[in-house]
Amino acid sequence: MLTCQKHLFSLPDEISYLNCAYMGPLPKKVEEAGLKGVSVKALPYQVVPEDFFQPVKQLKQLFSQLVDIADPERVAIIPSVSYGMANVVRNVKAEAGQNVVLVGEVFPSNYYAWRRLADEKKLEIRLVNAPTASKGRGAAWNEALLQAIDGQTVAASLPHVHWADGTRFDLAAVRQRTREVGALMVVDGTQSVGAMPFDVETLQPDALICAAYKWMLGPYSLGAAYYGSYFDDGSPVEESWMNRLHSENFQALVNYQPAYKPSANRYGMGESSQFIGVPMFATALEMVMGWGAENIQEYGRRLALPWLGELREMGCQIEDETFRGHHLIGVRLPEGVDLDRFKEKAIAEKVYLSFRGNAIRLSVHLYNEEKDFERLLKAFKASL
Repeated sequence: MLTCQKHLFSLPDEISYLNCAYMGPLPKKVEEAGLKGVSVKALPYQVVPEDFFQPVKQLKQLFSQLVDIADPERVAIIPSVSYGMANVVRNVKAEAGQNVVLVGEVFPSNYYAWRRLADEKKLEIRLVNAPTASKGRGAAWNEALLQAIDGQTVAASLPHVHWADGTRFDLAAVRQRTREVGALMVVDGTQSVGAMPFDVETLQPDALICAAYKWMLGPYSLGAAYYGSYFDDGSPVEESWMNRLHSENFQALVNYQPAYKPSANRYGMGESSQFIGVPMFATALEMVMGWGAENIQEYGRRLALPWLGELREMGCQIEDETFRGHHLIGVRLPEGVDLDRFKEKAIAEKVYLSFRGNAIRLSVHLYNEEKDFERLLKAFKASL
């Protein structure tokens, strides 16, 4: 059973950071890896051709272990979710009149890529909004999502948990439904991978796109993507020389190579070697896997449970455990709460969290402890 790991982070004791869904703090080891990476370019004569490829290969292997990908060649290193999604939509075969199913209030990086494809191909974007009723909200939302997928659906693109309130979507059920109608399933794992178990071999999404800087506790402007066999012969959004066959042979680079490296390699970002970011990301993944995503979930559940019960008693609405993550929790506030006063009190208590309309988003990790929730409740009670 995991205990609080705040000593592994640089977070001050007086800070209650309940906002990993906004940006995950770098563990000290990841900071150190980044500082070491900065020094690499100070002595460029020590950088050899292997340094451009081997660390990236190791990073792909680590990400594959984290989400259970059998073949690391199916992993591409990307700079952002929007980049990973651009590679997806660029290669989706669609005809006018078909539709793409998205969850309501999906994060913009997911929406805009599909919006462009819809405009170009005259597709319908089906946004499945959350039900207005609070009781059974998660179950009803999942059911509505399945009903929206039909014979004209070219793809269902969704997160594992909703970025705004942590609602969990049943990816196994969505995968089954998309297979029934011959549609793709594309998953944005940014708000779950690293803190919630994800198994590519079991779920078999067509693509999984993840930014590193949230729950994988990695650097900003870096991420990883899985692309299934549907994309094997696709066209990438850029033509990096490093993604071509035999690119490791620097002496033969102008013997221009028409063939790409196998599987998802073609979708990797240019300059993916990133001598600072890659070792940071790799170190972060090693730490996350050392803890175990299932253990991070259990830690969040045990820590938050009594405090969530107290919030419910004061009139707050919180999704049933079956349909939410334990690391990212949406709390809808009761009438009568002065939001401006709540924000002021939270700042005074040095509690960092996100506000979404008349709700708050709590995101919990191993650096959190009981006193973080004590401060949160103190600020909340003062705003009633």
